[in-house]
Amino acid sequence: METGPARSLARIDIQDLLRLAALAAEAEAGLFARRPRGAGRYAGRLICRALCQGAALHYLDGRTGVKDFDVWSFYAANGGPFPYRWRGTADFGPSKFGRYPGDPPSFTGRRVDMLGRSLNVPSDAEPVMVLAATCPPRAPTPRVNWRRRRSSSSAPSDLSVRSPGPTPAPRADIQSDRGRQSPFPASYPAC
Repeated sequence: METGPARSLARIDIQDLLRLAALAAEAEAGLFARRPRGAGRYAGRLICRALCQGAALHYLDGRTGVKDFDVWSFYAANGGPFPYRWRGTADFGPSKFGRYPGDPPSFTGRRVDMLGRSLNVPSDAEPVMVLAATCPPRAPTPRVNWRRRRSSSSAPSDLSVRSPGPTPAPRADIQSDRGRQSPFPASYPAC
């Protein structure tokens, strides 16, 4: 993993996470509008969003640094998989994280990569339980091997970080649009 001045050591706080969730929701809303009979069938079926990879590790340890943000959105399955090749990209914009020098000049802030998966769970499934089942405990690694997962494939602002250890309790200060507590455990990302 690259270290040095290209990675921001600024702390990720709740406002940053909410901004990431809003960027993902906006990108997914555009996808759903462009393809109402395809990806659009997932509108309103979001289970949760997760900050993953290096930025998630930085959220936990404060030492890794942020090169870019990876946000995964998990949806309850609905007549076929979430478009598995879809990858959204957004600009976080000017912020305390600065800009990654390797990104295109059009980016004024850190790049945000967004991906989605559908999961064979009910649409009212509890997010912490879904992530615990989808990303089972294993040796710490910020990557996901989706080939070992079952078939995976709108837009509340839930965002999570997952741990390989025991599943932490949800925080009470964040609500999803379904009226239940959103998972927001401060723990190591498995996905």
